[in-house]
Amino acid sequence: MPKSYGRLGWLWLTALVFVLDQATKWYFETELDLYQQIVVIPDYFSWVLAYNTGAAFSFLADSSGWQRWLFAVIAIGVSGVLVVWLKRLKPEETWLAIALALVLGGALGNLFDRVVLGHVVDFILVHWQDRWRFPAFNLADSAITVGALMLALDMFKTKKSGEPAHD
Repeated sequence: MPKSYGRLGWLWLTALVFVLDQATKWYFETELDLYQQIVVIPDYFSWVLAYNTGAAFSFLADSSGWQRWLFAVIAIGVSGVLVVWLKRLKPEETWLAIALALVLGGALGNLFDRVVLGHVVDFILVHWQDRWRFPAFNLADSAITVGALMLALDMFKTKKSGEPAHD
């Protein structure tokens, strides 16, 4: 009986997310100064270069530096779990494979920044006039969010028979 590799074939999507994330971060780091804002859609959307030494929403960003390694260890652990989960998926679990590959690609993109640069590079700013601003984010964050939403949808929309609803 041949050994099963589950849905590891979807790691190409992980690699694509990682490469696009790093390429866009590099572009904005070379084109913008820190906190420089370029308005794309007035009052709604801008490019901005920002560094985040914390986690999501700059959680623990003002700490002394220990958080860099804590978040790196967490990202490595989560990435390992995602690869094992991806490997164990059945051939018909494509929706879950895509979700896991997206989350993994985003996690690795931000992990690379954190370990190599000491901070995560963010460049997407969604805002409403000057009254409200969502924290700046990047493509890795977007991939993690889309993948997590897909995982949640799968969890809530799974058929009672236990079969995935989206495959």
